[in-house]
Amino acid sequence: MNLELSGHTALVTGSYRGTGYSIARHLLDEGAQVLVHGFDEDAARTAVASLGGGVPVAGDICTDAGADELLRACSGFPVDILVNNYGTAQAGDWTDSDAGAWIDAYEKNVLSAQRMIRRFLPGLRANGWGRILNLGTIGSTRPNAIMPHYYAAKGALATMTVSLARELAGTGIRVNLVSPGLILTPEVEAANLERGRRKGWGTTWEEIEPHVATDIPIGRIVRRHEVADLVAFLASPRADAIHGQNFRIDGGSLSIVS
Repeated sequence: MNLELSGHTALVTGSYRGTGYSIARHLLDEGAQVLVHGFDEDAARTAVASLGGGVPVAGDICTDAGADELLRACSGFPVDILVNNYGTAQAGDWTDSDAGAWIDAYEKNVLSAQRMIRRFLPGLRANGWGRILNLGTIGSTRPNAIMPHYYAAKGALATMTVSLARELAGTGIRVNLVSPGLILTPEVEAANLERGRRKGWGTTWEEIEPHVATDIPIGRIVRRHEVADLVAFLASPRADAIHGQNFRIDGGSLSIVS
């Protein structure tokens, strides 16, 4: 399927690594111009060199000054796709997560996106076409007991997405939320390889993964490129009828009606 992204420009926050890097790769492959964001210029340039394409842009979006810096770096580029990928999940529980940890989670997972939306929305409105995609988590619907500050922040991001979708009703701008479950990262694989070998599940990831994914109906953990595929489609003109939705990509592990 041709996603018709040639001629469009996307800013993907936090695309210097991880899932954001994978999203940038997919958008580049589909013909979009991609602004690859890092918190400093070296990180952004390194990612662009590795991707073999894109434009490096930098700024600490956890502060207003850094968000303004990033906006200036993007000036001259007709951004019409904003992917608010950046966010962090920090360890903690109800006992040891103090008010500072909760505020930090909100800064990184909610206000980082709000800052980008506030700065780029006027241009999107003037353009009459755009896509805003926020990256959440299935935990915003069914959180765990651990990391309550993180799940509360992602819950706020989900609510913010719905509010923005209502604000932009009747415009050419579409707003959606992508909520992954557990994603296979090098860290997840390494930790579970060690655990699986201790338990005698096997010695290779192919042997161990089915045991790790016993609660995931598809029998495996979701891959980053699958999340990126979904984001690329929602960013495209092909997804014009999709607005204000929360897309859970978790292998079927979250069985709810909403």
